[in-house]
Amino acid sequence: MPFMPVKFNLQKRVKLAQGLWMLYWFSVIVGILIFSLGLFFKVELRKRSELMDESESHLVPNLLILVGLLACGLNAFGGKVCHDSLDPLKYSKWKPMLRNFLLLCCGFNVLLLLAALLCFLMQFAVYLTLSEGLKNSIRFYKDTDTPGRCFMKRTLDLTQIEFRCCGNNNYRDWFEVQWISNRYLDMSNDEIKDRVLSNVEGKFLMDSVPFSCCNPGSPRPCIQHHLTNNSAHYDYDHRTEELNIWTRGCREALFSYFSGLMTSIGVLVIATIVLESLDMAGLKYLSTALETMADPDNPECESEGWLLEKSVKETLTDLLAKVKTLGKSNNVGEGEEAAT
Repeated sequence: MPFMPVKFNLQKRVKLAQGLWMLYWFSVIVGILIFSLGLFFKVELRKRSELMDESESHLVPNLLILVGLLACGLNAFGGKVCHDSLDPLKYSKWKPMLRNFLLLCCGFNVLLLLAALLCFLMQFAVYLTLSEGLKNSIRFYKDTDTPGRCFMKRTLDLTQIEFRCCGNNNYRDWFEVQWISNRYLDMSNDEIKDRVLSNVEGKFLMDSVPFSCCNPGSPRPCIQHHLTNNSAHYDYDHRTEELNIWTRGCREALFSYFSGLMTSIGVLVIATIVLESLDMAGLKYLSTALETMADPDNPECESEGWLLEKSVKETLTDLLAKVKTLGKSNNVGEGEEAAT
């Protein structure tokens, strides 16, 4: 007995075909959106590549671009089939392809599910990549004369301004590195010389941050130097006063941005799976309703459509039997080859 059978007359078949045609073309638009978001995600990763570890992966955006293109192609084909379904001559050329097309759609849904899972699971990898990449970026901030790092300062400054953040974990990360190049230090100055010599690694460290850490919304002029020295500024106590620099770390800010983007794309892909499943179910009903017409020459006659030709249990049993048969045939083929 067929699974979930439904009776159709001409009016219901026409409405189903028209509704599916609209649903398929809506799915094409969703496919374009997924493709665009995948492309945008890839561009964002490229743009922030200097702030990320070299092991960063573009697997997720590449997969999104692929499924977006596939969604456009498959749904455009499905829309064309639905458009031609009520014309027997046009439909006859699509009819032999429908079974393979539905199987291809099932495989495509599995690919969509994989893309959605990666959007959620790869967020931790992005977090680790940002952590290591930002640590190196801060270290190379001063190397404006070193090939390959010439624009690191500009990139990091723009990032801190755009995302309203400072340092990797927080602004104190700048206290642990020399972020001013030696070419801009007056080594004849005793204070600077003493500070360099007092450091084991010979670095010029100070409790200061770059200008890009300053909060322009603060009413007080930016205090970016001698942040922990209360006597260096009038009416200032760094332990109790709200600092007029960004206190949020760039790792947290960038991860929040990328995780929000990946989560949104993941939810959209899951919604696409539901939409594709509705398309497949509708096309199955339409194709079976057209095949079971008592009199194909009389469009007014009634017919019956279903999702599965047999019950779910019988269908699974048949599928397992086919898999076992296929396995046995492979074993026989290997045995014959070994015998020869």
